[in-house]
Amino acid sequence: MAPHRLTHRPRVPRHALPGVPRTVVLGGSAGAIEALGALLPELPATLAVAVVVHLPADQPSLLAEVFAPRVALDVAEALDKEPLRAGALRFAPPGYHLLIGRDGCLAFDLDAPVHFSRPSIDVLFASAASALGADAIGVLLSGANDDGAAGLEAVWRAGGLTVVQAPADARMPVMPQSALARFTPAAVLPAADIGRYLAALE
Repeated sequence: MAPHRLTHRPRVPRHALPGVPRTVVLGGSAGAIEALGALLPELPATLAVAVVVHLPADQPSLLAEVFAPRVALDVAEALDKEPLRAGALRFAPPGYHLLIGRDGCLAFDLDAPVHFSRPSIDVLFASAASALGADAIGVLLSGANDDGAAGLEAVWRAGGLTVVQAPADARMPVMPQSALARFTPAAVLPAADIGRYLAALE
């Protein structure tokens, strides 16, 4: 049975971590690479960015190498215990959950896969909601399962900004549709417009 669709976000006070920039957490699976190619070049250096894309755990990720020449931010694979930093874009490494801790640092976790995935989008999003509250910005992109939907709702409930790629624009619309079945995000946009939307917030 589909979860009840929520339209009114609870009022939650901001509880930003001192010295930690406003942070975008992005997640996607099949079709997400194309979406990231459209939106990441638009993101401003005032934001910190953490990204989970479902990838095979037994192969190295080339995402940082692919996107570094196309993005103005400092792009790299995440390091355990690395502080969130404005202007830094970090990709989750294969085989580890990526979390944001209450100390404002990225952290790795080897707990069981969630939705058959490690890293899991839900894990990243839920940790961002818990650590950053209203300073979290969650963006859910194309994918073929419902990983990320519950985590994005957690960001919404914590007072953070939530954005979903328009299902009609997604190569695999299941992931965006799963989020839209749960609650109403701040924006539902084609990938090409998401980066500009986030840049305009600053």
